[in-house]
Amino acid sequence: MDSGFWRGKRVFLTGHTGFKGSWLALWLSRLGAEVHGYSLAPPTDPSLFELAGIRECLASHRTGDIRVGVRLQAAIRDSRPEIVFHLAAQPLVRASYAEPLETLDTNVMGTASLLEAVRGTDSVRAIVVVTSDKCYMNREWYWPYREDEPLGGHDPYSASKAAAEIVAAAYRASFLAESGCALATARAGNVIGGGDFAEDRLLPDILRAFDAGRTLHLRSPRAVRPWQHVLEPLRGYLMLAQGLCESGADLAEGWNFGPWEQEARSVRWITEYLAGRLPGLRWSAGEHTGPHEATLLRLDSSKARARLGWLPAWSLEQALDRTVEWHLAWRAGDDLAALMDEQLVQYEADACGA
Repeated sequence: MDSGFWRGKRVFLTGHTGFKGSWLALWLSRLGAEVHGYSLAPPTDPSLFELAGIRECLASHRTGDIRVGVRLQAAIRDSRPEIVFHLAAQPLVRASYAEPLETLDTNVMGTASLLEAVRGTDSVRAIVVVTSDKCYMNREWYWPYREDEPLGGHDPYSASKAAAEIVAAAYRASFLAESGCALATARAGNVIGGGDFAEDRLLPDILRAFDAGRTLHLRSPRAVRPWQHVLEPLRGYLMLAQGLCESGADLAEGWNFGPWEQEARSVRWITEYLAGRLPGLRWSAGEHTGPHEATLLRLDSSKARARLGWLPAWSLEQALDRTVEWHLAWRAGDDLAALMDEQLVQYEADACGA
C-alpha cells in the first residue's frame, strides 16, 4: 500500500459511524485523505465513533439512510469523491432473522441506491463494495471458499450479501465499466478489534460478560470462523481501491480477505484463549438451539496474496491481544484515539515486514 497515493484523495465512506467504518475513517485520515462520511447514527451506545472522536477525522459528516437516494446523491455530488467505500449495512446474522425485510432492503436496495448515485457522478474512479464471507453457498465443508464458488445464503443476512454481490456485478457490467469507473467487491472474514460493541458477536459478548462478572453461554462452541483483526481486511480494501485506480478493469471483480487458513479457529478455542488473558472470565457451552447459523466457514485469500500482494500481518493471538488491550484501556479511561494510532503504527510496521 502506497501511503503517498492517498494524500489529498477525496473519499466517500458509507457506514463510517460503525465499527469497521470508524477504523477505516481514522486510517484514511491518517494517510492524508479527505474523508466524507455518510451513515446513520452510531449503531451502539457506547460507540467507537464517539469514543475515539472519529468525527474530527472527517472533512464532512452526514447522517442519512443509504436507501434515500435523493439525499445520498446530493451528498456524493457535493463531495465529488474519487474513491467510494461502501460499508453501510445491517451487519448481523441473528438480527436478520428478526428483521428480514429491513436486512434485505438495507443490504440489497441500499447497495443499488449507492451505485445509482455513483452512476450520476463523473468524479468517481473506483468503488469498493464490502459484502461478507457469508455470501457463499455454505456447504459445511472443511475447504476454504474461493471467489468463484457459488453465491447463496441460508439466512436473510447471508442471502442479502450474496444478492448485493449480484447487484454490484450488474451495475459494473451495465453502467460503470463503460464510464471508466472500476468496481470491486470485498469479502472479509469475521473481524475483531477494539471498539466493537455489537450484540450477538463473540468478542463483544465475551467482554460484556467479563465486565459484568457473569457466566457467558456459548451457543455454538464448535463453530469455526476465519477470525482476523479489523485492520487486516481494511488494508485489503485500501490496496484494492488503489489498484482499481491504477489498473482499472483488471481488478474489478470479487476479492477475499481472510486470515491464513490454519488460523480459522473454533468459538471454544477463542474463548479459552481469552480466559487466559481475562482472569475471572467464566463460560459454559451447550448445544445450539437458536436459528440456523453455519458451523464451518473458511476463506481462501490466495488471489489477494498473488495479485495484490496482500498478506495477513497479525496472528490470531496478536489480534485477540490487541482487542483486549483496547478494551482494558477503555475501562481504564485511557486516550483511545492515541491507543488506536499506536496500534495502526504497529500494524503498518508489521505489514511492511509480512
